[in-house]
Amino acid sequence: MSIAPTLKRYLIAENIQYEEIPHEFTMSSTRTAEACRISGDRLAKGVVLRRDGEYMLAVMPASHHLRLTELRAQLGDDVDMANETEINQLFRDCAHGAVPAVGKCYGLNIIVDDSIEAQPEIYMEAGDHQTLLHLSHAQFARLTANALHGRFSAHD
Repeated sequence: MSIAPTLKRYLIAENIQYEEIPHEFTMSSTRTAEACRISGDRLAKGVVLRRDGEYMLAVMPASHHLRLTELRAQLGDDVDMANETEINQLFRDCAHGAVPAVGKCYGLNIIVDDSIEAQPEIYMEAGDHQTLLHLSHAQFARLTANALHGRFSAHD
């Protein structure tokens, strides 16, 4: 499958420089990091949230888990995780469960965990379970320039 068409068009339109890294089929971000021999701290994963009847994307390291209580403290009590059906409808051109850590091209606002901002380089799912995108810190910062930021995850 490679890069999801929506994501690829967006990266080209925004002139974002990236490297494609093929890897063995994996079904979790933790396994993907292991398969690619990269730190889970540098692999950005997207978690789809429902907030006030709309959707948004929380971006954090694959080595972390979401702390919903902290996210609610920052965004309000009406924040919950989206279900599989909702995620599949939002990311129609992505494989099931392979959500890229980019929201704008899918019409989603994002909130980025501060811990991923400290990384010198970032990897993320490309929309399938066999391709990662590798970006410099500067390129990732451009992708998340208008995002909310906060602390809402903890290391596993």
